[in-house]
Amino acid sequence: MTKTLSPSGAMSATGVYSICPTPFLANGEIDLESIATLVEFQVDAGVAGLAVLGFLGEAHKLSRQERSDVIGAFIKASAGRLPVWVGVRALGIAGAVEQAAEAEALGGAAVFVAPLDNASDAVLFDYYRTVAQSVGIAVAIHDFPDSFGTEIRPELVARLAKEGGVNIIKMEEPPVGPKITRIRELAGDAMRIFGGLGGVYFLEELQRGAIGTMTGFAFPEILVRIHALYAAGDVVGAAAVFDRYCPLIRYEFQPKVGLALRKHIYMRRGAIGSAAIRSPGMRIDALTEAEIEAVVARVGLSLQATGAQAIA
Repeated sequence: MTKTLSPSGAMSATGVYSICPTPFLANGEIDLESIATLVEFQVDAGVAGLAVLGFLGEAHKLSRQERSDVIGAFIKASAGRLPVWVGVRALGIAGAVEQAAEAEALGGAAVFVAPLDNASDAVLFDYYRTVAQSVGIAVAIHDFPDSFGTEIRPELVARLAKEGGVNIIKMEEPPVGPKITRIRELAGDAMRIFGGLGGVYFLEELQRGAIGTMTGFAFPEILVRIHALYAAGDVVGAAAVFDRYCPLIRYEFQPKVGLALRKHIYMRRGAIGSAAIRSPGMRIDALTEAEIEAVVARVGLSLQATGAQAIA
C-alpha cells in the first residue's frame, strides 16, 4: 500500500501531542463522559494532537471491545479538531496489523507502535515495514526500552525511514540527546522525532532536533508554551519556562506512580471525573497527594481553576 498523507497531516506533525489517560468510573467501567471532557480540556490547552492507548491509557487492561470503544470515543469527541494517534502493542505482526487497521477504520490519524519483545534488527524491520504497508495512515515507532525491553538502534531507525515507510519515532531512551543526534546523522529529515518521558528532557530534545513531544504531563499548556517559544526562535524564553516548571515536571514523572499522579491532577483540574485506575497499578496515598499539590502551588499554578492556565 502506498503511504499518503492523512487529512490530519500526521507526516508533518509538530508540537505537543498529549498522551491521554483512559478515564474510569469508581466501579472500574470506562467513563465515556470523562473522555469528552478530557478532550475539551486538551483543546483548551492548545495541544497539537492526542495520543491514546499508550502506557497512560492502560491499554493492556482493556478488553478488545473496550479498546475499540475508547478509540471511538476520543475520535468522536475530538470531532476533527485534533488528530488522534493510537497506540499499538501486540505479541506478533498479525496482532499489530489488526490493531493498526482498527485504528485507521475508526478514524485514527496515525498509530505509534511498540516493538516486539527482544527482537533482532531484522525481525523489527520486517515488523514495522509490514505494519506500515498494511495501513494508509502514518506509523510511528514507539521506542521505550525501559518498558518494552527491546532496544531499537539508530541504524535500524534510519533504515526504516529510508526503506521501511516509517518516518516518525517517539523516542524515549535515555540519554535522549546522543540518540536523537545519531538518528538525525543517519536519517536526516527522513525521520521525524518526538520526545517523551514526561517532558523531563523537552528543552534538550528540541535543541537536538526533535519536532515536539508526545507525553502525558497533566499541565500540557506548559509544554505548549515551551514549544511555541522555541519554534519562534526564543530559546531563552523557552528555557525560562522549562526551568520554572521543572520541579512539577520532575515530581509528576515518577516510576510506578506517574499514572496515579496524573489522574489525580486531571481530576482536580476538572478534566476527568475520577482518578480511578484499574489493577494492577500503584495508587498514591494522602501524603503523596499533598506533596504533588504543594509542588503545583509552589510553581504558581492552581488546582482550583478549570481549563488551561496562563503560562508566563
